[in-house]
Amino acid sequence: MFEIKERYDINDLREIMKELRSEHGCPWDKVQTHKTIRMDVLEEAYEVAEAIDSEDPALLKEELGDLLLQVVFHSELEDEQNSFNFDDVCDGICKKLVYRHPHVFGDIKVNTPEEVLKNWDVLKSKSKNEEKASDRLKSVPKLLPALMRGEKVGKRAANAGMDFRSTSEVIARLRSEIDELESAIGQGTDEKIEEELGDILFSCTNLSRFLKKDSEKALTFAINKFIIRFSGVEALLEKEGRTFTEAAPEELDGLWEKAKNETQEP
Repeated sequence: MFEIKERYDINDLREIMKELRSEHGCPWDKVQTHKTIRMDVLEEAYEVAEAIDSEDPALLKEELGDLLLQVVFHSELEDEQNSFNFDDVCDGICKKLVYRHPHVFGDIKVNTPEEVLKNWDVLKSKSKNEEKASDRLKSVPKLLPALMRGEKVGKRAANAGMDFRSTSEVIARLRSEIDELESAIGQGTDEKIEEELGDILFSCTNLSRFLKKDSEKALTFAINKFIIRFSGVEALLEKEGRTFTEAAPEELDGLWEKAKNETQEP
């Protein structure tokens, strides 16, 4: 019988998971598979990221626990199939960390974080049998958010020796892509328009990389800023007893500028 405690550890979490999956366990947990809880891993990871951004230690602790549960859950599913268990997962990551940190656990000498990352990439490619530079690009997970994937692909291409020489070159490429989009719009071909729009977005990820900025974070900030200013325009309209549909486009432009000024940081 499971023991109720004041404080639990990782072994208790594993036992709780086994109990939930047992014959007399939880009806929901018992029927889950890797595929049915697949998206939960992504959701929990994003909630951890949000907790980090909020700088709330209590929330971060909670969200890390939710993410850890996903690791234990998937490990338990494989343990039931006699494939691998949580200990095997821990063993694998420990061996990987030791292998990819020869400057700590071996005799390799490095002086900067950049050198560490360079060695890490070389060792990672070797362990994954990536013989060609293109293999490194292809191995970037396709399910990553597109902006994040674009940055990683661009970075790996740069590491292979193919990159822009300066920020101004990236900006020039971005302007060129915008011109090509305008041309595609004039031609009215949907596929070409989508293609050129994609080129612009990919160029933006390269610009983010050159500026040493996170494109996902930058876009998220811009979206949140838009929502705040949109709400400001709506509040101004509500004071007059109106809605968006009752205001002319030119008037909305003026209200937008007013809301923008009111939400501008001092």
